[in-house]
Amino acid sequence: MKRIWDNNLISYYIVKHNIENMFDKDIFKYAQLHFYERNEYILEAESNLEYYYLLVDGKIKISYPFENGKSMLLKFYKDFNSIGDLELLKNIPTLCGIDAVEDTYLIAIPSDVLREKYLNNLKFLHHLIDSLSDKLYATINNSSYNFVYPLINRLSSYLVEHITDKNYVVLNSSFIEIAQFLGTTYRHLNRTFKELELKSIIKCEDKKIYILDEDKLRELSKNLYIKPL
Repeated sequence: MKRIWDNNLISYYIVKHNIENMFDKDIFKYAQLHFYERNEYILEAESNLEYYYLLVDGKIKISYPFENGKSMLLKFYKDFNSIGDLELLKNIPTLCGIDAVEDTYLIAIPSDVLREKYLNNLKFLHHLIDSLSDKLYATINNSSYNFVYPLINRLSSYLVEHITDKNYVVLNSSFIEIAQFLGTTYRHLNRTFKELELKSIIKCEDKKIYILDEDKLRELSKNLYIKPL
């Protein structure tokens, strides 16, 4: 991790993501900008939450570790998001491990400062409620969908969620990442892509997926869209 001593860059991210709507201005005197290189570890499960993080640029991976040494991928975050909501409120060790999937910038605010000065701040509490609600909804939606529906439905739902106005999907995540996210293997995912191609529903060209039959794809998605990576 590197601390970036650039107040102009911090100000840029604060404005870009409307972060001033989440805090009173005096909190920003405590804010730091941390940079993590691709594949660098950000947080280890069971560690103390030293900083409350705001993801402002890059991509991170959230994993839950088990006692047998294995871990379960829960989520990728690429858009603006916060890290440590539950741990901050409950004052407990971090529940999940977090890695930088690509070069990532995080605004870091000392958790002790937030606990001391901001847990009664209505603006910040509204932010925490919104953040926790979004994460709970996405976790319940994705987990139940992965459990109930076959991969062809889950993949169709994932593609529908990413369709652009030009009727194609650009895969910003690797096949391995998408397979983990959908709760399957790389080989099964690859076979399912080919199955959709054989049905003339999509056409794959490297990282770009052309939608040939959007109605059929939406029918397969069951209209229950998997939240994007």
